Amino acid sequence: MKRNLIALVLATVAGLVLVRPAAAHCDSMDGPVVRAAREALAAGDVTPVLKWVREEDEPEIRAAFRRTLRVRAGNAEARALADLWFFETLVRVHREGEGAPYRGLLPAGAAIDEGIEAADVALESGTIDSLVADLSARIEAGVRDRFERVHMLRAHADDSVEAGRSFVHAYVEYIHFIEALEDLLAHGAVEHAPAEHAH
Repeated sequence: MKRNLIALVLATVAGLVLVRPAAAHCDSMDGPVVRAAREALAAGDVTPVLKWVREEDEPEIRAAFRRTLRVRAGNAEARALADLWFFETLVRVHREGEGAPYRGLLPAGAAIDEGIEAADVALESGTIDSLVADLSARIEAGVRDRFERVHMLRAHADDSVEAGRSFVHAYVEYIHFIEALEDLLAHGAVEHAPAEHAH
């Protein structure tokens, strides 16, 4: 249950940031993993993609890379198919390394989670100030909104069973939100859970 609560807070935080132009996403054709794969294929050197996979998965990626180079030496159609197969293999192995499911490649320009998008924009720009300020303000607003609701309902919690249940519902939401934030702050990012998260 706690994992779901933390995931809820992470999703909430991800949804708090401003909408910005499309940026990198690990499952997309214009994401960082496929970009690294394009660079590796263009140079004939697998090195740029190895950082995206675990050490124990390196042999599989090296073998896939060699096979791709052989096949893409054919005509343009063979080259396109071989490249796509390598992109899919690399992303799948990367996702497995995160403990997350592989659901296929998103097309270039596909919409991605706003939080991921904003985090990538900050990384590319070299400054985190705007993202931190925006997240901080919106997280504060989320905490304050939940507090104000539960505080208001608390005053009437004993008026009736229905009023009491409304208070309890708001209280549980408030406490779980704080608990999930505290757990995130104390333990860092949640590890990917199979079939629960798509990065």
